[in-house]
Amino acid sequence: MTDSGDSHNARGTWSWASRRLGRGARLPWCQPLRWRDPPGPVTALVSFPGSGNTWVRYLLQQVTGYYSGSVYKDYALMKNGFPAESVSNGSVVVVKTHEWGPEMRKGFSRAILVVRDPYLAIQAEFNRQSGGHIGHAQPDKYTRDGGRYWEKFVTNKALAWMNTTLDWLKFEGPLHLVFYEDLLDNLPEEMRRILEFLDLDVSESNFDCMMRHLDGIYKRRKRPLSFDPFTPKLRALVDRCKQLVERAVREVLAGGDVNVVLNNMNAFNFSFGHHKPVVR
Repeated sequence: MTDSGDSHNARGTWSWASRRLGRGARLPWCQPLRWRDPPGPVTALVSFPGSGNTWVRYLLQQVTGYYSGSVYKDYALMKNGFPAESVSNGSVVVVKTHEWGPEMRKGFSRAILVVRDPYLAIQAEFNRQSGGHIGHAQPDKYTRDGGRYWEKFVTNKALAWMNTTLDWLKFEGPLHLVFYEDLLDNLPEEMRRILEFLDLDVSESNFDCMMRHLDGIYKRRKRPLSFDPFTPKLRALVDRCKQLVERAVREVLAGGDVNVVLNNMNAFNFSFGHHKPVVR
């Protein structure tokens, strides 16, 4: 990274003055957000929901000053710090997606894949769907319909977590793997690796500013449950999906062919179809 000498950026500036734009207008951005001009490569920021995608977008906006985009149009995010929702070209630093399949992958020239432990990611997505971006599911949600609602949710999402990760491991362009737990353990090093992959130089003052403004407005407070919502049956499924993904990740990190792992998975009767983006 280079230090541009722009020490005023470290104090934080206000990117937008209008109250019409919601809370995002009053966030202490490290620098005014702008479009990439000229545009850069179209870069996917892909993950299963609940894996830290929005947090990484926020950090990248802080440290680079570039808008981040999305294949969705989340109006809550648009009003609160992410006005480039629904923009999916090279004018934004990354493009958020939770989708998978060859049609989705071919729209990008490079990709950052964020992977989180499936138990935590599934729980986070259940909280988001039940209580919004920073809310929580009430305990009675887990026992709805005699527990069948939660069981169906976990079954569908465990397979979706596996499908999303395995599919993007097949991405033919430059691919950068990020593990959510590594972000928590060593954020500075992980963010520098992401910036290196994006081939972006930022000033040390902006990097330091990002480190002082880590959370934004979409950090969900921890609220541990007094019970384990994952039954032995559900744990067996999630563990199996996790094992298969770990095998594929090891293959990729070792420089091997992930398709070898995928071809050996046919006997498990998992679905690897693709689905269309859902407008949120």
